[in-house]
Formats: sequence, structure tokens, C-alpha cells
Amino acid sequence: MSRSRKPAGAPAAESRFIDGYLSYLLARASHTVYSEFHAQVQAAGLSQLEWRLLATLSDGDGLTIGELAREILTQQPTLTKLVQRMEKAGWVRRGEDPADARRTLVFETEQGRATVAALLAQAKAHETSLLQDFSERDVTALKKILRTLISRGDGA
Repeated sequence: MSRSRKPAGAPAAESRFIDGYLSYLLARASHTVYSEFHAQVQAAGLSQLEWRLLATLSDGDGLTIGELAREILTQQPTLTKLVQRMEKAGWVRRGEDPADARRTLVFETEQGRATVAALLAQAKAHETSLLQDFSERDVTALKKILRTLISRGDGA
């Protein structure tokens, strides 16, 4: 018995498990959103992880390797190698935490900030385009729900 494919957004005669499964829907939405933006990241000469790292550090606050690994969704050993490469490229620097000299923080350099500045603006424009058909209230609610889910996961 073959299953015919329905057009995107068409109601399914029989709902599949994944059509209502939150984890799948979040992953699929994330993949779709990033896939559209990925070409701009590549055109800027960055990998997905380099983009995430520079975007995460763009507010100027330094983060530990552990904090960064959690934020950019990668393992610490992978991130440590990435930070070393990006430090050699002049995009990030490591420095002492002023609040605790035993901790090392990673900061974005001026060169890193310049590298990612245009992409940050492009990312905001891309987001605006994706969400243009939704009300401000819906967008605010969506982001609040996502932040709540993330904070619950971070507390686990």
C-alpha cells in the first residue's frame, strides 16, 4: 500500500504521528528556517558553527566554553577546536573572567564583530520576512513559548 504525498499545508486524511509531535515540528521548523538562511552564512565565508558562535558573542559579553557549547548546540571538544581556529583567524579571543580569575571566557574581537555584523542584519531581515504573515502578538507568544521550553530543558 503506497502513501500519496499531500501538498504542504494540506489537511491529512489520516494524521501521522510526526504531524503532531512537538519535537519533530520544532526540528523541522528549525531546519526549514536555517536552510533558507544558510546560503548567506556560506557567502560570508562562515560555517554554521562559526556563525552561531559569532552571533552568540555579538552582544559583547564573554562566555565560558561550557556556556558557549550549550548556546551553539555543540560538544565542548568540538567547540574548543573551533575557538582555537577562530582565535588564530582573529575572530575571537580568550580572556580571564573579571569575576573569577580561574575561569576563561571567550570574547568576540573587533574583526569578529565586523565579520558577523552584516549577517546579523540579514538574519533579522530573514526573520522579519518569515514572520510577516503572523501578528506581533503571535510572534511574541511563539518566542515566549520557545524560550520557556529551552529554559526547562536547560534546567533538566
